[in-house]
Amino acid sequence: MNMIPLVCVVGPTASGKTSLGVGLAKHLGGEVVGADSMQIYRSMPIASAVPTMEERQGVPHHLIEVLDFSVNFSVADYVEAAHKKIEEIYSSGKQPILVGGTGLYVNSLVDNIQFVSEPTDFELRKRLQAELQQQGEEYMHARLKAIDEAAAARLHPNNTRRIIRALELFELTGKTITQLEAESRSVPSPYDAVMIGITFENRELLYERIRRRVDLMLENGLIKEAEATLNLKGGGVQAIGHKELHKYFRGELTLEEAVELLKRESCHYAKRQLTWFKKDTRINWIYADKTDDVLSEAKRILKEAGNQSER
Repeated sequence: MNMIPLVCVVGPTASGKTSLGVGLAKHLGGEVVGADSMQIYRSMPIASAVPTMEERQGVPHHLIEVLDFSVNFSVADYVEAAHKKIEEIYSSGKQPILVGGTGLYVNSLVDNIQFVSEPTDFELRKRLQAELQQQGEEYMHARLKAIDEAAAARLHPNNTRRIIRALELFELTGKTITQLEAESRSVPSPYDAVMIGITFENRELLYERIRRRVDLMLENGLIKEAEATLNLKGGGVQAIGHKELHKYFRGELTLEEAVELLKRESCHYAKRQLTWFKKDTRINWIYADKTDDVLSEAKRILKEAGNQSER
């Protein structure tokens, strides 16, 4: 099987992924495929930090600003679209470079997760939820452990939504959630992927970059952008940068409080991103505050990995 060489640039918000992705694309003769669950939407380029044309430096970017704000777009939808775009780029003789901070998108694509429509039975779910109310979290967790020790080991008893879903699927399919997840990974990945992560060893430096970015977003018109989406519904409504300012427009917070909340939520989001990516041992980390030249370090990683793109 001829595998497609895929360079992945991942990491938390405001870490410098865009610049590194563009630098690698120019070095390798590549095109960028976005892996960001908010940049895929139109109507919020400021909040989602969509790369400007100047930042793109002539490098084509795909799966960025392609959907209306109201469209609900699942991870399965993303994987299908990204597979197709990467194949197109590679077939044209260019190097595909995946750039983004949505860990679920990145891992589902790189690991070639197979999304199968899983059954749902709302009456069964209501019965399980009633059982939870009557018996408690520990009882439901014990029920799960009796059929699927692996799932019970990784799910905390208070994660009742996931526990109930696992019990529901077992009753409907006769298979544990662990079996179903294993089956979703049964098809080998088509990619020879090298994963490069960028972050800061001094976490406070990253958080300060995030806070400065929020200030710049406000200078560039974030308030007006967020106001335009106030009454919209759909896939983009949870965008950090809009939902906090919506509280200001509805009179729930002062502008100063909303901005402070936005900065805090952005830092919390970066922390969640790092928690996700740090679990992936395949990622070669570059610490921007400890490296004189991030791009040169990334080139070194690619060369040492023996990735096809550097051959």
